[in-house]
Amino acid sequence: MSATNMNKATLMQRVLPRVATAAGLWLAAVAQAAAPGITGGTGGTATFNLTAGPAFLSQPDGQAVYSWGYGCNGAPAGFAPRPGGTTDLANANCPTMQVPGPTLIVTEGDAVTVNLSNQLPAAAGNTSILFPGFQVTSPPGSGVRGLLTQEAAPSGSVTYTFTASSPGTRAYYSGTQGDLQVEMGLFGVIIVRPLHPPAACTALNAVPAHYVAPGNAAEQDFRLAPSAYDHPRTCYDREYLFQFSEMDPNIHNQAKDQVAAKTGCTAGAPGCSLEVATEPYHPAYFMINGRSMPDDMDPNYAVQYPHQPYNGNPHMHPGELTLLRIVGQGRWQHPFHEHGNHVRILARDGNLILSTASATDPNLAGPLLFTTTTTPGQTMDGIFYWTGKGLNWDAYGHNPLSADPLAKRPCDGALAGYHSVTTDLNYYEWCQDHNKPLQAAPFGDVAGGGPVTLPDPNLFTNGAWFGGSPYLGPNATVRATGPTGTTPPSGTIANPPTSEAGFAFMWHSHNEREITTNNIFPGGMLMMMLVDSREFMIDESN
Repeated sequence: MSATNMNKATLMQRVLPRVATAAGLWLAAVAQAAAPGITGGTGGTATFNLTAGPAFLSQPDGQAVYSWGYGCNGAPAGFAPRPGGTTDLANANCPTMQVPGPTLIVTEGDAVTVNLSNQLPAAAGNTSILFPGFQVTSPPGSGVRGLLTQEAAPSGSVTYTFTASSPGTRAYYSGTQGDLQVEMGLFGVIIVRPLHPPAACTALNAVPAHYVAPGNAAEQDFRLAPSAYDHPRTCYDREYLFQFSEMDPNIHNQAKDQVAAKTGCTAGAPGCSLEVATEPYHPAYFMINGRSMPDDMDPNYAVQYPHQPYNGNPHMHPGELTLLRIVGQGRWQHPFHEHGNHVRILARDGNLILSTASATDPNLAGPLLFTTTTTPGQTMDGIFYWTGKGLNWDAYGHNPLSADPLAKRPCDGALAGYHSVTTDLNYYEWCQDHNKPLQAAPFGDVAGGGPVTLPDPNLFTNGAWFGGSPYLGPNATVRATGPTGTTPPSGTIANPPTSEAGFAFMWHSHNEREITTNNIFPGGMLMMMLVDSREFMIDESN
């Protein structure tokens, strides 16, 4: 075996066990945090004390990649989201360096102050932060003049002030030698919550459902706000933040080696500057929120990733409006595909996409995207929505001939064609598909009453990645099995068929190389959206 093949074989041995372990734990309902970040205070002002410094980032192939990132200079004023307004996220922390940088969470109209301390190696030179979309100033004497903004010299600091003038999701990143510093990891997101969320968005358990799983009192409200913008069409039930970036390890290794060689030199002195070649560009790591799959499916603030605190692990119930905050943070565009439905784009770079049919009738006019293109530096806010409508089979596996009463659930269609009883596990079922079997005849015979013919159940693959059943809800396979046909047993070791069964939609980059880690599949920009029926409690405490 060649050295290259041996290396790849070794990587596969490292990656695949972690994939199986992470997938099994994830399908066992590890916690899912919404859009975690830090707050800067209350009363109309927000202050963030940040540093820029070095550390190593973990990758699933066992590599630790030298990087730079923003972090917290001391404890932040608070963490968000705060469920019920009282309890911080469990295990929340803000290290002195993380990638991506801390998510800054403020409210529309806040006077924002960001104090940045430059703790990068002296040879890295100055650093800074750009906040596109805001009118930023620095107090007199703060920092040193740079090409795009005021900068912090090595071991120095700089202050930025601005007003969070409008709600939405926006990127922030280094404005100094961006080809190197952004590549090394100096980027993050600022989320501005609306000051006046519409009343229609604030009522819990309204129709359509806001917030989350009516009938499931155990779930708490982890939204940062009831709406994304000051507009009634931007209500949502859950939210997730996804920052897409890539890394070329050759650039990072050059920086590491040159920093080591120049240790102890005086900043700005001859020979005390990095000369890192950033072209040609050959990224080998592709990340969502600073992690590659399967690491992105571990919880937020997991101890094994001290400098990569945010995950990419969405979870929802049918009928919920899931807000996706999507950010391109690298050098390349990444075509990200959310299986299961299109994404309705609400805004780009914090700007609502509106069409005014009349002076009194503004309507959102954002496109439905099959793939969200994560353009570098651009942000998108969009709504992902899934109900199972139009599948042409009963996604809950109802069987009127079954002896199991759960299998005989009704579907009243009182909610614009959807089932309206919020305490039923099939709440928001599309009633035109109720009682339709997936197949009418078992063991590969031509189906007579469903849209597909399933193969012999013995041919199905079962394991940590596969539920084995096309039905939602606990005990779904047992409920569905009978005169209408057979399906393979649902559930895995992590999810026995009598407890949880959900639909797992793979969300991934449509550039196939980007779902690898150092050219080994699976990895990179890949995660899973899990859809569970309404009785299942989704834990967003991390």
